[in-house]
Amino acid sequence: MMGGYGNTGMGSLGWLGMGVFWLVLVGLIVWLVMRLLPGRSGGGTTRTTGESTLEILDRRMASGEIDTKVWQTQRDALVSAQRDRK
Repeated sequence: MMGGYGNTGMGSLGWLGMGVFWLVLVGLIVWLVMRLLPGRSGGGTTRTTGESTLEILDRRMASGEIDTKVWQTQRDALVSAQRDRK
């Protein structure tokens, strides 16, 4: 007597549904890992514009976003931080 109480296993539709569920779950995990890791070309959270921090600061000063006093303070801080790093 095999299976004593009738057919209690999953049918082919159940196996297909379970396979799709696991594929979607693994795909979501891979997508999240790729999205959260920095430095990946696939869409990290940071973008590079090619401008240095001093160029951005100078551009903000030229466009009038910041005044001379703020510009000088931030420029001095950036220059000293770059010098300390080297």
